[in-house]
Amino acid sequence: SAGDRQQAYVISFTGIPYDVLRPYRPERLVWPTISGTLPARVTSPDNDTYGYLDVQGRYRVKMDFDLNDSWRKGEESLWMRLAKPYAGETYGMHFPLIDGTEVAIAFTEGNPDRPYIAHGMHDSRHPDLVTAANHKRNVIRTPANNKLRMDDERGKEHIKVATEYGKTQLNLGHLVDGERKQRGEGFELRSDEWGAIRADKGLFISADGQSTAQGEVREMAAAMQLLAEAHAQMQGLNHAAEQAQALVAEIEAQKALIEQQLKDLTASAILVSAPDGIGIVSGEDMQLAASRNVYLTAGSNADIGVGKKLTIAAEDAISLFAHQSGMKLFANQGKVEVQAQNDAMQLAAKQDMEIASVDGKVIISAKDELVLNCGGGYIKLKAGGIELGCPKNVVVKSIALQKMGADSMQVLNELPATCQSVQDSAAADGNALIPRG
Repeated sequence: SAGDRQQAYVISFTGIPYDVLRPYRPERLVWPTISGTLPARVTSPDNDTYGYLDVQGRYRVKMDFDLNDSWRKGEESLWMRLAKPYAGETYGMHFPLIDGTEVAIAFTEGNPDRPYIAHGMHDSRHPDLVTAANHKRNVIRTPANNKLRMDDERGKEHIKVATEYGKTQLNLGHLVDGERKQRGEGFELRSDEWGAIRADKGLFISADGQSTAQGEVREMAAAMQLLAEAHAQMQGLNHAAEQAQALVAEIEAQKALIEQQLKDLTASAILVSAPDGIGIVSGEDMQLAASRNVYLTAGSNADIGVGKKLTIAAEDAISLFAHQSGMKLFANQGKVEVQAQNDAMQLAAKQDMEIASVDGKVIISAKDELVLNCGGGYIKLKAGGIELGCPKNVVVKSIALQKMGADSMQVLNELPATCQSVQDSAAADGNALIPRG
């Protein structure tokens, strides 16, 4: 209390004994806490199209209660971490938050100095992806419309994985359009850009059924059965061709392809199988090529039709063999030419052979010798002379027989000229086709 001339100044206090080991400490003040969450919005300096984060993946926000407009955008708070359902070193989940996204701010142990973003929120400006209008769907979608959509409607389940770039999509199950109208079933992998399928150890493409998705991934019994039947057919034809002294197919190489490469995809091979048919078409060109052998087998017919020319070239040999019903070679227009350009030619028939020109001539010529032989009788044309011989009679039926002076006729038969040096060079380079001219 105060003192004056009439009253002395008096002071009173309470003391405690001094103790070096137990010094005086005042009672601690209660630290303020914030329970629950506070609303805020993510900010960025320039209304960034993408997430505005620091090197640690943290955000800045502006609290809804903060009415101070003097803050520079993107600096309304310190950096805040975003809580995630999965996080760790080199792994985790993070969908960046965009400027204006509503978030809920929580505080570690309620400490106002330790805020973090607990979660994002939809609002009237940023409506939810799933509402009463599509309550059967589960959706993950980014601002650029990269999408994972899973529809749980019973009997119409589907999954869509899509990106806007090239409208690249994987659609599974009950396929629908933008108006939810069915447009197909099964799966669709599509893109307006390029596409590639790669499998280093092998690839099996099949239309053979596998009920309820049970069985081994590389189960290919149906395909292997068809390949075995094709191989057996080729074996039978090979035996018949061998008996006829025609060239035979590389049957052992075909067997090795089936058993050592295609079966169970033990090599880097592709096997395509369908029980009811396969169609391959092109609006322009198509090429089939193999560094070794090409095998074509049909249980019934093989038909080839072309609009212009059909060319077949073989570096070694060509063999055509028909086992039962004969062979036909027709040309409706133009000449038919058959040449053995550097060796002999043999034509043989077990029964009759007919050579005829319906509206023209038949010319048979030889440079050195021409022999007609039947039943021991013969006519030989050689060195400008004619020799006629027979074991029996010669019968000449004619109105007259004229003997005139000597005469001759030359029929020119020429084959395309070949250049041996060009052939040798092409053979050394491994070229099957040898240019001429």
